[in-house]
Amino acid sequence: MHYILLQESSWATFIGRFHPAIVHFPIGFLLIGALLELGRRRGKLTVSESVIIIILLLSAISATFACVVGYLLSLGGGYHADLLSNHMWKGIGVAVFAWIAWLIKSDALQRIMPAGKVIYLPAILVATALTLSAGHDGGSLTHGEGYLTQYTPEPFRGLAGLPPVQQKPTEIKPIKDVQQAIVYTDIVQPILEAKCTQCHSASKSKGDLRMDQLALLVKGGKNGPAFVAGKGAESDMIKRCLLPENEDEHMPPKGKPQLTADQIALLSWWIDQGAPADKKVAQLTVSEAVKPALASLGKEAPANDGKAEQPGVLSLKVPQANEKDIENLRKAGLMVNTLSQDQNLLEISAVNLPRFSDKQMKLLQPVAQQITWLKLGGTAITDAALQQIAKFPNLSKLHLEHTVITDHGIVSLKPLAHLSYINIVGTKVGDKGLKAIAEMKALRSVYVWQSAVTDSAVSQVGRQKPNLSVMNGLNEATVAQFVKAGDTNDKKELKNK
Repeated sequence: MHYILLQESSWATFIGRFHPAIVHFPIGFLLIGALLELGRRRGKLTVSESVIIIILLLSAISATFACVVGYLLSLGGGYHADLLSNHMWKGIGVAVFAWIAWLIKSDALQRIMPAGKVIYLPAILVATALTLSAGHDGGSLTHGEGYLTQYTPEPFRGLAGLPPVQQKPTEIKPIKDVQQAIVYTDIVQPILEAKCTQCHSASKSKGDLRMDQLALLVKGGKNGPAFVAGKGAESDMIKRCLLPENEDEHMPPKGKPQLTADQIALLSWWIDQGAPADKKVAQLTVSEAVKPALASLGKEAPANDGKAEQPGVLSLKVPQANEKDIENLRKAGLMVNTLSQDQNLLEISAVNLPRFSDKQMKLLQPVAQQITWLKLGGTAITDAALQQIAKFPNLSKLHLEHTVITDHGIVSLKPLAHLSYINIVGTKVGDKGLKAIAEMKALRSVYVWQSAVTDSAVSQVGRQKPNLSVMNGLNEATVAQFVKAGDTNDKKELKNK
């Protein structure tokens, strides 16, 4: 009963989480003590024995405390049992040998063990070796097995008998033919490997949840199933991604690489389709809302995880947004991502808020200067919202697909000097609206299919504005080709700059 109460105690969790910080003290003290002792014995250093005695005492005390705090951390579960056991006993060994070294050095064992000084130096060396080994295990527990040795360079890699270095698992490669891609294998699994399996795999399974294999993902963890097939919005793995980043239940944890809005949309779509294991994209129902996300899979991901900015705003640097304002956005259910720490530019998405309306636009006003990507597709906004959006001076990408906006509202966006991309798929915007926004100097890409825009207007704009790509097709492969072409144009502009 005592163990169960301790395991469930929030105090145990609170104290346990200090283990990664506290464990550095015995590491530092032991290494310093060992180096000072070796230097003194070789005549290279002049150090009084009382100094070494104090250092050894501090190393023994801090090692013991680190063991206790580490045990409390382990009660939260989610770690590989064998690796955790090895780490624990090595940590205990560090504390034991540190105490032995201190007792011998301080002459406390002279009466009991007259020949104790013989094992003094070996005790320090063993404690130091165990510290390094335990540190390796700790890194594997936190970041995955083999974390510290994964990128060992040659020739040391060959000498250690390690296999050739593998490519970073977080790399998501472009898909040549999205329609023929197997949804789980080619789309879902790479996203999970890049953003989720660091904490949910064989070497570390937080919450007893593993996401490195489909069968184990279906099984779920101690909090139940990770998803409910056919119900993406009700699935725990989706709801946690949409929580404010500062909340403890948000996944991935704050400070870890976060899922993009497109990645969340793809995962949710896969679950909505029943979470199939072997079906291709072409075999599933593809909603209009998820088509842009699928199209993006056919191009190379930008170097900074999909958050490369458009040329027109690359030189901008705005003040940092107020944390309270950002928190208010997240509390309302909006997704907020920082695109660049140096520039303080933000991406805001209402991908999970179909009822987001004109009234809620006032939440965006405090961060109007920082917004550069805005995703309001599939929401309840009207032309009135576009009048407020026109006051976001640094906006470069705007998603308005499947809303009730019209020509009257789209004309309001003309003052936006940096707007280079706009999606008006499935809206009531017609030829008049397209011709109006085509005059915007920074605009490079427009999605207009299933809107009121006619083919003749698209052709006319194409002739008048050769640098503007207007997408009026229904074919997903064409969409992917268009996105890639737009990306190439952006690169050309960057080169020219």
